Amino acid sequence: MTQKPKEQVSALEVGPVRGIASVEQRAFGLPGVPAFLIIVVMLAGVAAVTGSVAWMALGFVAFFFLVSGFFIVAPNQASVITLFGRYVGTERRNGFFWTNPLTTRRKLSLRIRNFSSQQLKVNDAGGSPIEIAAVVVWRVVDTARASFDVENYEEFVHIQAETALRHLASQYSYDDHHSYDDHQDHQFSLRGNPDEVAAALVTELGTRLEHTGVEILEARLSHLAYAPEIAGAMLQRQQAGAILAARQIIVQGAVGMVEMALAQLSERNIVELDEERKAQMVSNLLVVLTSERGTQPVVNAGSLY
Repeated sequence: MTQKPKEQVSALEVGPVRGIASVEQRAFGLPGVPAFLIIVVMLAGVAAVTGSVAWMALGFVAFFFLVSGFFIVAPNQASVITLFGRYVGTERRNGFFWTNPLTTRRKLSLRIRNFSSQQLKVNDAGGSPIEIAAVVVWRVVDTARASFDVENYEEFVHIQAETALRHLASQYSYDDHHSYDDHQDHQFSLRGNPDEVAAALVTELGTRLEHTGVEILEARLSHLAYAPEIAGAMLQRQQAGAILAARQIIVQGAVGMVEMALAQLSERNIVELDEERKAQMVSNLLVVLTSERGTQPVVNAGSLY
């Protein structure tokens, strides 16, 4: 029987208290090339009509002021635009654009990123010290939240990933020590259920980072080991469990072969054995079948009894 993974804690238990979340909206932006031509034509017309040096100088000042409103958005990038401290929108379209020159524009990458966390030394559900690390793949999906709802969203992602990893490690045991016993329920473990552990880590990270505008694409353990001070003892325990499991399989097979041998001897009337001889035969066959070394047969040249 396999137990279900432990339920993840709620968002309020794993993340900061939420305030009023920012909402991304599309910014006002004109295509850059037509806007540039319109500005040049307008200033040239004003200079031609007035013809004075003062107006021409003023036209040059206006030109450089209006030119400051041009900006470029590269593929998989966005430009977050604010006006006097107020968020006015985000430009996600790629290309050359013009907007209000008084605005402030901040570039934000929308590319997929990944990082490998540091190796953390934590205690698993059984209290054993272990070393654990993970690789997290993520990207920004809401530029408004990433820009205004957290101080530094990249640092926030790294810290929350470490916190989630510590919490996850404390919810599961390093290994399922009952896996060698068919009579006990199997439990999820960090080593034995990598896919389930990865899914739980993605779920918890998604909950923690929901209000930051970040999406977790994948998260998997990249390092998992017992702490050096107990690694030797735990290795012996794993070896003992593996030997026990192998012995159980060998014994089950040997018992089946002995049962089959007795049944065929009885069905074919090859020899009739009393209970004492059956017990002796079973003992000999089990010794032969379960022995680690090759057995030396002793041939009985006399009578059976």
